[in-house]
Amino acid sequence: MAADPGCVVIGAGLAAANVVQTLREQGFDEPITLIGDERERPYERPALSKGYLQGKTEASSLYVHGENWYADHGIDTRFGEAAVSIDRFGRQVRLASGDSVAFRQVVITTGSSPRVLDIPGTELAGVHTLRRIGDGDALRAALDEGGRWVVIGGGWIGLEVASAARAAGREVTVLEYAPLPLQRVLGDRLGRYFAELHRSHGVDLRTGVSVSEIVGSGGKATGVRTDHGLVPADLVVIGVGATPNTALAAEAGLKVDGGVVADERLRTSDPAILAAGDVVTARNTALGRSLRVEHWDNAIRQGRLAAMSILDRPGRYDWQPYFYTDQFDLGMEYVGHAHAEDDVVIRGDTAGGEYIAFWLRDGLVTAAMNVNIWDVNDDLRSLVGRAITTDRLADADIALTDL
Repeated sequence: MAADPGCVVIGAGLAAANVVQTLREQGFDEPITLIGDERERPYERPALSKGYLQGKTEASSLYVHGENWYADHGIDTRFGEAAVSIDRFGRQVRLASGDSVAFRQVVITTGSSPRVLDIPGTELAGVHTLRRIGDGDALRAALDEGGRWVVIGGGWIGLEVASAARAAGREVTVLEYAPLPLQRVLGDRLGRYFAELHRSHGVDLRTGVSVSEIVGSGGKATGVRTDHGLVPADLVVIGVGATPNTALAAEAGLKVDGGVVADERLRTSDPAILAAGDVVTARNTALGRSLRVEHWDNAIRQGRLAAMSILDRPGRYDWQPYFYTDQFDLGMEYVGHAHAEDDVVIRGDTAGGEYIAFWLRDGLVTAAMNVNIWDVNDDLRSLVGRAITTDRLADADIALTDL
């Protein structure tokens, strides 16, 4: 048990790393304890389905800080040990080992876990999800073994895995329940664009497909049963989204609604407890509503904001969501928060693979995406929320800075 209560950060991911770094940078001199159920120190996850899976990025480059950084900054790390409860009234975090850590403030950064399909066969060998370094290691090894890959889910993770597997020469089938991949995020027009991108690179993309079972032989997956028949497989990757890890918060009596509920300063229903990253549903003042975001940029920013809130320094959740992807020869950045039914305006040539997309609702830009056009995302960010006519958005002769 810590001799003096300080800040306890539960969940040693990217958001947590930015909490503890910002606290120390801003002069916080109380004890800090960082608890994570992985044995790894905090690392960045986006490359797991991109460069790391393809063998272009090594594990050493994923870590947020060097191996000695935490000790050098006086941070007590409990890696490989899960927090099992938060005693809000006794001000203690209890660990799986039976130990307890006293706190003045807690930051919950427990992230999310891959969504589990409620179908037979998910326990078979050769069935994978992708969330942790160990998952990436297993898939990297499998890329060298050949065989047929079936990816269940045509979202960002599923399509990035499919891209990496095809680049390695694997035979890949993607099974997507919706009529188009990424339809819920990008809408029909750009959903069709990503569908064609994958099909043109040899991915067998099947949409409107319902999966009922993963079948196997000798304890190993051999195929995926769908409403359109059996798809043979030597390896199956399930990428159907993620679920926030809210159990610890809920059991502590904190308000949970699709995530740990927090205000624009990331304070939960208990003023001594904050939440940041994938796990939190926080009020976004730029959008005027609560939002839960599962992306790299948000984990960094919210980690810093949580620290500033602990220190009672200025700051609030007032930025537009941002994410990026790399698939085949496509690199993309997206900023904002559009709905699939928003109007889409294209600037540039989708056939040539270099363009900017804008989404509009009631005349206002809700999001923008640059595809294979670089160093413009800050300009796009400044346009989100503004009223701009569709003809001006589409006119490439008008500079983004002049819109």
